[in-house]
Amino acid sequence: MNIVVGVTGGIAAYKAVHLVRLLIKNGHDVTVIPTEDALRFVGMPTWEAISRNPVTTSVHEDVARVRHVALGQEADLVIVAPATANTIAKMAAGLADDLLGTTLLATTAPVVIAPAMHTEMWRHPATQANIATLRERGLRIAGPGDGELTGGDSGPGRMLEPEEILNAALAAVRPQDLVGVRVVVSTGGTREPLDPVRFLGNRSSGRQGTALAVAAADRGADVVLVAANVAGDVLADAVRLGIRIERVGTAADLGDAMRRAAAESEVLVMAAAVADYRPAEKAERKLTKESGTLERIELVENEDIVAGLAADRHAGRLVVAFAAETPQDEHEMLERARRKRERKGVDLLVVNEVGWEQGFESADNTVQIVAAEGVVGAASGTKRQVADAVWDAVVAARRP
Repeated sequence: MNIVVGVTGGIAAYKAVHLVRLLIKNGHDVTVIPTEDALRFVGMPTWEAISRNPVTTSVHEDVARVRHVALGQEADLVIVAPATANTIAKMAAGLADDLLGTTLLATTAPVVIAPAMHTEMWRHPATQANIATLRERGLRIAGPGDGELTGGDSGPGRMLEPEEILNAALAAVRPQDLVGVRVVVSTGGTREPLDPVRFLGNRSSGRQGTALAVAAADRGADVVLVAANVAGDVLADAVRLGIRIERVGTAADLGDAMRRAAAESEVLVMAAAVADYRPAEKAERKLTKESGTLERIELVENEDIVAGLAADRHAGRLVVAFAAETPQDEHEMLERARRKRERKGVDLLVVNEVGWEQGFESADNTVQIVAAEGVVGAASGTKRQVADAVWDAVVAARRP
């Protein structure tokens, strides 16, 4: 999406830097429009570096393009954070004495504002009247929060955290077609212990499954995220209202957790990379070359969790599986996907090609979504963009 972030002159402007960074990480094209006062708190080089786009406050630049109107016309979403009492008053009055003001008047995109001011200013009848006016016009108000303010004061008026503003803003443009739907998503890679030191595992980072959980919550779903082993702070984005996280380790643990969570679910998405085999025996002490116990390791097959969940599902429950393949070409990949979908009995199978430098441990992904009638979707981009495409396919498959 093309997103305009307006930044006005308050100390909370420093938080807007992180907001822009989050939007960029989610794959959006962001243009920052600071007011002159905002540049007293965060300088123009910072905004240009973090947004990767040129920044100006003037309506007199790029006149041939009519920039002061074009930015608003081209925007898919406008966020004002922080929105000071002065800016809120100007918006309510329809004033357009700077680039941000003209952009706000020129746009027909959803507008989300995040107020930030001292408690007395927020509670003032003029501010409350202006907020009521903006709400009547369809603008969304994110916050403010109640907490510590500048100068040691405390109370309502604190700008929401960037993650909260991001969620509120994207909810304004994303479909709410999963409201009330109970969803279970698995993510990460299982680890099958060989001894206290070693395990059989895989390179899954958990990023795709986490993106699926967050995307579902953004569309209104109640989500259980069953997370096996994941990289670093991958789960940080999923620590939010609407998502319950359950941690597991082995394939057996994952299977048990998925069956429990599935009992009342309407959609199951198996994005975890599950080990196909586990050691027949788990040694209580480290196996050594000296003892000769490492020369031969007997393996036994793990259960096919998603096939079992598909076989046991009740009427109306939709099951989605993921498949990572290393095919010679696209034709072979799709043939494998079709066979695997039928063998596992799932409604949708999301297939992607993996390799040493793609699929696993990557911020991006490329997938095709296969149903009984053939390929019903495809996506290439960030894992969040892939997640949105998967949910589009799920919503379409759930329609009567």
